[in-house]
Amino acid sequence: MKERSKRAAVAVLAGVMTMGMLAGCGEKKLDGTQTVATVNETDIPMGVLSIMVRQSQAQAEAMYASLMGGQGGYSIWESEAEEGGTYGEQAVKDSLKDLETLYLLKEKAADYKVEVTEDDQKAIAEAASQFMKANSKETIETLSVTEDQIKTYLELRTYQMRMHDAIIAEVDTEIPDEEAQQSSFTYVSISTADLEEKDIEAKKKDAEKILDEMKKDPEADFDETVKAVSEDYNALEGTFDTNEKKEDKEEGEADLTSSGYPEEVISVLRTLKDGELAQDVIETDTAFYVVRLNKVNDPEATENKKTSILDEKQTEFYTETTDKWLEEAEITEDKKVLKTLELKDNHKFVIGTTAEPSETPEAEDASEETPAEDQVLEPAEEETEEIAEEPTEAPESDAEETETEKAEEEGTEDTVKTTVTPEPTEEAEK
Repeated sequence: MKERSKRAAVAVLAGVMTMGMLAGCGEKKLDGTQTVATVNETDIPMGVLSIMVRQSQAQAEAMYASLMGGQGGYSIWESEAEEGGTYGEQAVKDSLKDLETLYLLKEKAADYKVEVTEDDQKAIAEAASQFMKANSKETIETLSVTEDQIKTYLELRTYQMRMHDAIIAEVDTEIPDEEAQQSSFTYVSISTADLEEKDIEAKKKDAEKILDEMKKDPEADFDETVKAVSEDYNALEGTFDTNEKKEDKEEGEADLTSSGYPEEVISVLRTLKDGELAQDVIETDTAFYVVRLNKVNDPEATENKKTSILDEKQTEFYTETTDKWLEEAEITEDKKVLKTLELKDNHKFVIGTTAEPSETPEAEDASEETPAEDQVLEPAEEETEEIAEEPTEAPESDAEETETEKAEEEGTEDTVKTTVTPEPTEEAEK
């Protein structure tokens, strides 16, 4: 039991710290000691929100960098959001709501017999201490965070992980076969969108040629047959609900089934038997289809659908539960204090690492796991010419040392060190 407790703490720290605790600053000086909100008489200090916001900012920065092939120059935070205000302002507000939820999860923990153990607290304290040692004074001041606030944040994340599992445990895991049963098929879709009539006719001839070839041997490799006609096309695999369900569509919506395929395609597939090829090219407003039904009842696809349905039910139940707690809680927010935390486009972030091993108790106890490392975010020298490799995903425990990227004009860029702990085993998460 003690070993499992320690490894569970490792899971929490890995889940939080490896995502990147990024330091940044807005145009206003941040005071991490100020109370930004109160939840049922419990004060939330700005320093804790600062950590949470910068973590979210780091994830978004890495995602955009990945989508743009590692290139910078994108602007997101000062663009106008649909909800009003900028995306940066909306991100801060959303993070505060999420943080308020974390405090409520901790408050309700006893009702679910969830606790943070003494071993957990030791691991959290060690991680917080390493974070403070690994980062420069300037970075800590920019974050406006204390070691106790880092411990608070990690403790809240620990409660969140365990409360999530405890809450969704109340959801019925039995999914009836008739609700999840899936049929599988192989198909080629040849798009006709935005084409002239003569080009559409050419595409139809390609579809007919593919169909004619497949009729010679319906069990032939579909993709090879497609490629023999044109390298521009690909054979794809798909699934759909075996048992027809009533589709609720609003006016103006496309004629797509719950599986995402056109109704014309699914209607034909429902008339076929295992391994049977549709005898005609299926034409929709945007494409030509050649299809073959693989299995009326596909066991593997059905099990995957059950998992998907259960995940949706658990997520919905968890969200409904926490939203209800938020509605019932006495929450006050200090708008003036909240405005001091800003996300600006002229202040970007990258993640740097050092290879010094962690000496947390969890790392010592976790057999056959990768030793932990420290990750550091520290302010970059302005006008730096050397450009670092942009992170394309959350940093792993084997991350290499990364230098800061070129600073944005009239802005700064930080690299933050943060403790990375080994990933837990599946048993540990349970």
